Amino acid sequence: MIFVDSSVWIDFFNGVQSVETECLDGLLGKEPVGLGDLVLIEVLQGFRSDPDYRTARKLLTSLTVFTLGGQDIAIKSADNFRLLRKQGVTVRKTIDVLIATFCIDRDLPLLHADKDFSPFHQYLKLRSAIAGL
Repeated sequence: MIFVDSSVWIDFFNGVQSVETECLDGLLGKEPVGLGDLVLIEVLQGFRSDPDYRTARKLLTSLTVFTLGGQDIAIKSADNFRLLRKQGVTVRKTIDVLIATFCIDRDLPLLHADKDFSPFHQYLKLRSAIAGL
């Protein structure tokens, strides 16, 4: 299972060509791909056209959609944020801390196009989907 972040989905639906979107395109229909409920919100809320929204919603909800929250993952996320802060890194978005922590906890490689995940790779052993393929 590969967890795909909103940074890749948004580029994918906008037709941006990148290593990450090419990777996603190659994975779809061939490998298990998942996303989080909060990623689903981030991606779907950006659609202006109803037909595009319906198409994206159908595709995304056909995949595994993980529920990201809960007390256990919240505490682990806070611990990871604090650990990174002790390393001199302040993560800008709580949702990124939650996504990275969820992937680390479940040992899921993350496909992303967001440099904010770099400290999680460096200090917390977040697996990269690009490096793992």
